Parts: sequence; structure tokens; C-alpha cells
Amino acid sequence: MKILVIGSGGREHALVWKLTQSKSFPKIYCAPGNSGIAQDAELVDIKADDIKGLLDFAVKEKIDLTIVGPEAPLACGIVDKFMHKGLNIFGPTKELALLEASKAYAKETMQRFAIPAASFEVFESADKAIDFINQPRLFSAHYPIVVKADGLAAGKGVVICKNRQEARAVIEDMMVRKVFSEAGRKIVIEECLKGEEASVLVVSDGINIVSLASSQDHKRVLDRDQGPNTGGMGAYSPAPVVTPAMHKRIMDEVINPLISGLAKENKFYKGVLYAGIMVTDAGPKVLEFNVRFGDPETQAILPRLKTDLIDLCFASIEDKIGEIKLEWENKSSVCVVLASGGYPGEYKKGFEISGLDEAIKEGAPDTYIFHAGTAISPQSTPRLRSGQAVHSPQFITDGGRVLNVVSLGDNIRQAIDKVYKAVGKIKFEGMHYRKDIGHRALEHYVEDTFR
Repeated sequence: MKILVIGSGGREHALVWKLTQSKSFPKIYCAPGNSGIAQDAELVDIKADDIKGLLDFAVKEKIDLTIVGPEAPLACGIVDKFMHKGLNIFGPTKELALLEASKAYAKETMQRFAIPAASFEVFESADKAIDFINQPRLFSAHYPIVVKADGLAAGKGVVICKNRQEARAVIEDMMVRKVFSEAGRKIVIEECLKGEEASVLVVSDGINIVSLASSQDHKRVLDRDQGPNTGGMGAYSPAPVVTPAMHKRIMDEVINPLISGLAKENKFYKGVLYAGIMVTDAGPKVLEFNVRFGDPETQAILPRLKTDLIDLCFASIEDKIGEIKLEWENKSSVCVVLASGGYPGEYKKGFEISGLDEAIKEGAPDTYIFHAGTAISPQSTPRLRSGQAVHSPQFITDGGRVLNVVSLGDNIRQAIDKVYKAVGKIKFEGMHYRKDIGHRALEHYVEDTFR
């Protein structure tokens, strides 16, 4: 069996790593991949948004299954193109990828199916948006409000504005100065929900649904959720805020109404659906939908999954989700992202990374490192081990989010302790990471322990 994974980040490394455990023993390709992924798969020099190049490769190599990591290829219609050629591909069609590619489309869809979410307004004019924020009252509450770029902005197009001045500056950045290019041509302004966030990922075949383990992302760059949004600085699974009762509400009030509502419109959602949920005092409300595996949630979730990932993907493609039962490790998982200094702003590349082997040993067993923004140093040479020449590449930094360190533990506290001991072994110039990944889970843990 031949499998193609599309993408080049930590999420894709986790997907490839999980695929290597399949009982099908697949031949795995990754386009374009990264230097860490190259240890587990054959890299293909085709960019993730080169739909024609990817299609030509899949046809030529007779790829049996393609798994799309990032959102951009899905928004460009890669699933439609592959399906037209009779190729198996895991993910939603271009139209349904709008659930992530357009905040306005997602909000209007939620409104149509009475899915709980924040009140909102959509604007295509900066002047009209500014007139709106100058109103004495917004929605049913005062500031803060949330301003979102309508299109794809790599997880950075959402800004919480504490006052009118901040909101105006963000609107002008998005719509006038075009800091997110065409993604900010249209914006959504919505009320700021209060509560605790959680990520709920499900896999659907268009009718039936199976839920993956819950998780919680940490989007802000600094500890205690300070600083600007990023693509994600860490995650853990499961999320205690998603109790069995809350999970049932999320499925009943969010996931099922969306999938069944779309099906009634003859739109069958296949692939992963990621619901970013705010657990409020009034119940779950949707912050956003994503149409692919989350990053870094995937890195936290997949090490807990015992079920063969290939079986799950084909169950979605072949309308057999109703026949699959997922099995999970009864453990907690924590993922810490190691980022370049300056991220999510400007940063430098090319710094040597040390301590990767030591980190794995420190966190053994059940500690993994997924590469995101790394490359192999041009000066990398084989080294001697037991008298034999062994190629142990020297990795260097090559992106904003560089590495994902993941540890499993019998409980969340053990997983946190283990992952940070492993992180302590890794070094590169300017390395930055949050030191509080999982702090909300610990708060639940303490409450449950001493109640």
C-alpha cells in the first residue's frame, strides 16, 4: 500500500509516525515534508498547494490513500480533483472546506442550523466596520470584541480587542493595510465569549460520526495566555473541561446538527472536522470550525490512539464510520512546542539543535519528538558509533515552530513533568516555549482531587 501525506509541519510528522505503526506496512511519501519526517517517509519535492503536481504524482505512483494535513490544499479543491481521477483522499470537498476557509460562511452555516455560537456581523468595507464599532453598544455586551479575518491566515487572523481604539487599528490592519493579504478582504466582528476553550475533533463519512479524544490548544505565545495568537504553542489530551456530559452536549448541539444539516442539503462532509469550542456558563458555543487535523492537537492525540489510522481514513472514504470503534491508551498526553525567538513575528533560522537523543532518553518511555520547522545542516556528517559510521544528522532550525515534544503519563501531572524534563535537554539559540502547557488541566486535577 502506498500513502501520500501532504504537508510539512509537526502535524504531518505525527501523521506519518502513526502510519508507520499500521499493520498494512505502507510505503509512505510526504510532500514536501521536513527533515524529521525524512526519517520515516520518502520526501517528495512538491509544495502542499501545488495541486496539479500532487495529482500527477499520485496518478503516476498509483497512490492508494492521500491524507491532507494543512487547510490550504483543501480550500483549493484538492479533494475534488483527486476524486475526479478516482483516487482515495481523506478530507472534505472544496465547498465544505469553506467552513474553515471563510469565517463568514461558517457563521452563516451555524446560524442556518441553529448551532450555538457568538453573535456576529460581516463586513466587506472598512468604513462600515468602523462605523459599527463606534456604536455605543455592541451585541448585548461591551468590549472586548473579536475581529476575525474571513480567510485563511495561518491561525493568526483572530484578534481580541479590549477597546474601540484597538478594534479600529485591527480593522485597518486587516482591510486597509492588508496584513493578511486577501484573507482580510472581508472580516467578521463578533462578541467575545467567556469560558474555557476545548478542541473536539471527529471523523465523519457524511452521515455517521466517530469522536476522537478531546484536547485543549494553547494559542497565545506567552504563559498564562498572554501575547499574540500563534499557530499553537502546545496542547494536551484529554481536556477535563469536556466531561462526558459536556461531550454529549457538544455532539448533540454542534456536531450532529452540522453533519446532518449538511447531509439534508446533499452535502456530505467527509474527513476530520475540528470544532473549537468555548465551554460557557450557558453551555458549549463554537469559536471556529477547522476542516483538518489540528496542529498541535494532533501531536497530543495520535500517541493515545491505538486504532490503525489507515482503517479510520478508509472508513470515512468508504462510508463505514458506523462500523469502526476507536481504542485509546488510558493515559494523558502533553505536547510542548519549541519555537524560534521572535515567533510569531520575525525570527532567524539556521541555529543548531542539540539534545534530541537525550530528550528521548530522559522522557522514556512514551516521549516523542515531532519535527515542524527543521532542516539538516549542510555541515552534517556521519559519526562513529561502536566503531561503525552512522549517519546521525545535525538538525538546524528552519521555521517559527521548530519542534513538538510529546510525553504520555498515567495522569496529566505525570505527563507534564515528563515532557518538561525532556524539553530541558533540548537547546538552540533563541529557543522559546511556554512553561504552562496543561495548567488548566492541572487546575481541574487539583479541584477533583481535593473536592
